[in-house]
Amino acid sequence: MKKYIVLCAGLCAAMAFTSCKSSESAYKQAYLKAKAQEEAQQPVQQPVVEQNVVTPLEERASNNTRVVDNADNIAVRQENVTVVSGSGLKNFSVVVGSFSLKANAEGLQSQLINAGYQAQVVLNNAVQPAMYRVVATTFDTKVEAAASRNDLQTKYPGAWLLYAK
Repeated sequence: MKKYIVLCAGLCAAMAFTSCKSSESAYKQAYLKAKAQEEAQQPVQQPVVEQNVVTPLEERASNNTRVVDNADNIAVRQENVTVVSGSGLKNFSVVVGSFSLKANAEGLQSQLINAGYQAQVVLNNAVQPAMYRVVATTFDTKVEAAASRNDLQTKYPGAWLLYAK
């Protein structure tokens, strides 16, 4: 009899556990219901369509086209310098060499003078050690100085523009 009671109790427990088990379909239904509510609360977003705006081309003959060089994008160093040898500087100058020894600067200056330039040597005491700058050409406008620098960069690749304070 004891065996019979234990067997019945085990059978009842097994049936109780299997009958309480939720089915997978119940979980799926609950998920789909929550997803539908979430989508109903969110506004529908329209896809963004990008439109490229293109400026119409203006046709011209090739001899009417004017090329404009943007001189404002050219880097210029501003330094306080004093003229050591030469006639004097204008607003913008093209520097082709910088030396800490005056003799080296004068050597390059003589080469430039022999090549037909009005080269000058200027001194910048603001940097340590003091630097002797060799100026090949000097101009009133930045555009002229930039054109001269572009010409000089073939022979002197490190040429740069100086604005003398």
